[in-house]
Parts: sequence; C-alpha cells; structure tokens
Amino acid sequence: MLLAGIFFALMNVSVKFIPHIPAIEIILFRSIFSLIFSYLVLKKQGVNVFGNNKPMLILRGIVGSISLITFFYTLQHIPLASAVTMQYLSPIFTSVLGIFIVKERVKPIQFLYFAISFGGVLVLQGFDTRVDWVFALIGISSGLFSGLAYNIIRKLRTSEHPLVVIFYFPLVTLPVAGVVSFFTWVQPEGWDWILLLWIGICTQSAQYFMTLAYQNANVAKISSLSYLGIIYALIFGFFIFGETFQMLSFFGMALVLLGIVLNLKVK
Repeated sequence: MLLAGIFFALMNVSVKFIPHIPAIEIILFRSIFSLIFSYLVLKKQGVNVFGNNKPMLILRGIVGSISLITFFYTLQHIPLASAVTMQYLSPIFTSVLGIFIVKERVKPIQFLYFAISFGGVLVLQGFDTRVDWVFALIGISSGLFSGLAYNIIRKLRTSEHPLVVIFYFPLVTLPVAGVVSFFTWVQPEGWDWILLLWIGICTQSAQYFMTLAYQNANVAKISSLSYLGIIYALIFGFFIFGETFQMLSFFGMALVLLGIVLNLKVK
C-alpha cells in the first residue's frame, strides 16, 4: 500500500500540472493506457480477461470511475492538499461500508474517530476560502465512492485476478469518457502528451499495488495507510505549486489525520 501511495501522489501532481486539459479527457487517456496494458498482461498470463463475477466487476468499474472523475475535478480547482485530504476520507467510508459488504466489525469508539475526521473537513472548508461547499461535497463524494470500490475489491479477492479487477475500471470508464470528451475536447500539445502518458503509468502502478493490498489484508487497516498521501500532497503542493495554508486549515487536515490514525490503532 505504501508503493501505491507514492504512485498516487505522483499522479496527483501530474494532473495538477495540466489544468487546461479537462479532467474527463485526462481520464480518457488514462483509461486507454490502463485497458491496453491490463489486457496484454492478462493475455500473456492466460487469465480470462472478463473474470468470473461480472456484475461485481462492472459495479467496481462504475463506482471507481465516479470516484476518479470527482477527484480529478477537485485536483484541478482547489489546492492539492485540500483535494487529497477530502478524498482521503475514503478509509472512513471503507470501514463503515465494510460492516455491510465484507462483514468486518467496527467498534463503537471508531464512530467518534470518524466524527473527528469529518470535523476536520468542516474546519478545512470553513477556513480556506479556496474550498467552497460545492468542491467540498464533490471531494467527499470522491471518498465515498472510493470506499465503496475498495470494499468491492476486497469482496472479489477469492474469485478474481488483481489485473482483472483493474481491467474493468477502464473498460467501464472508457465509453463514458469518450462520449463526454467528444464535446469538451482540448487538444494536448507538447509536454501535455508526456504528462498524460506518465499519469497512465503512475495510475496503473498504483492501482495494481493497491488491489494486491486490499485483496490480502484487512480493509480498514490497509485503507488507513493511505493517510500518508496527505503528507505527500502538502510537500508537493508547497514546493511545486507554492500552495500555503492558514494555521486553522492545517488544524483541519490534522483532525482528518487524527481520526484516521486512531481508527488504524483500534483495528
């Protein structure tokens, strides 16, 4: 999961480098790369590319696509660390949804920790004028759908190859992204092409390591390790994009981290 976090952080930075390219178009290129790469590897290994539990695989593709679209949108419109902080509420949603989907227990004290994390988002939104309620809701939605996707991955651990799970992500996303991009197309130029390719490589690597982690360990514990992404975002945001925050905004991020870390200690 630590490797997945590093590749996700590199992807986030790359997406923010090309704000003139619509988020859905970036996802289109990422989906093409991921679809081709996953298909070639699965064929080479002799694995059935369409898997066994097709309804769940399609559902994983749908919720994963929604999460990615909403996350990329916030990445391009608000500070990097703020976007990542809200999306990284996913461990909270993962744990809560895990009660119903994979039947994992959540202790009563953990709901207090969940509330601490959500309180952190409210503080962040309230004291950072660059984050309004629309972007906050979009960011929280991204975390919600991520949590749902992670639980589906966990549920598929006994029936599907990790790359089959990844394959369905672009398989479902590509048709939708293709239609929308037709109407919103912005022609990439120069370094845009390199960055789009790099985003595809980072995302594919991150997805593979993340899928392995969720298929082989406790959902809540693994998802909580993703909190390191907020630290990466603060560092990259400051040194690359010159993003700074008020002390109360840092306090909000700290509350989000605190709730997630306390949840990790309980699990």
